[in-house]
Amino acid sequence: MLLSVENLIVKYGNILALHGISFHVNSGEIVTLIGANGAGKTTSLYSICRLPPPEAPRVVAGDIKFQGESLLKTRPNEVVSRLKMALVPEGRHIFGNLTVMENLELATYSREKGAQLSEDYARVFDLFPRLSERRKQRSESLSGGEQQMLAVGRALMTGCQVLLLDEPSMGLAPRLKYELFRTLKQLNEQGMTILLVEQNANLALHLAHRGYVLDTGTIAASGTSEDLLGNPDVKKAYLGG
Repeated sequence: MLLSVENLIVKYGNILALHGISFHVNSGEIVTLIGANGAGKTTSLYSICRLPPPEAPRVVAGDIKFQGESLLKTRPNEVVSRLKMALVPEGRHIFGNLTVMENLELATYSREKGAQLSEDYARVFDLFPRLSERRKQRSESLSGGEQQMLAVGRALMTGCQVLLLDEPSMGLAPRLKYELFRTLKQLNEQGMTILLVEQNANLALHLAHRGYVLDTGTIAASGTSEDLLGNPDVKKAYLGG
């Protein structure tokens, strides 16, 4: 087991966001967290990444473990540099006044000196050819789809082995959504472990190996993607059936 969340209880101020949830991600898997707004999906990602206050949730009970090591005292920069996990946040949060290339270069700050970055740049530009075409262009002038490509590419340039994504399809045209998810599948086939938070449950479950349904801070259902796609309660609540 690569990553495990164990009976996690989390608060934002006085608001109880997670009510003792447990889930896990195995190496090489794509696991998705689906659910309505406010279900606790983003809180789960932020807790794993150990984002600092005041934005971050506060763990009051339970544990988060990576390869058996508790993360509760791990600094956010260590999550990236030592544990090789990277978050693609909701809303992308790219640096609009910087070029595509400058955004990618900033993501390498945690890499060891002398690291061979040329292969990673080539990988990003191979996955997202439009970024290669626009590498000298200011990021704020990119389309929404291109900005999302840049957000994913920036995470890859950290040298991550585990990719966490928060609502990557939000605001994208259908064609770009499918293009992005095909790229995520390609990354997984190359060995990337992915934890995906996504409101488009149908799209997420067709990509993932397994999934968990969050409902107001609790796990309402879990199983293989096939099981969840066939679950009548999940179909009624999240799949339009």
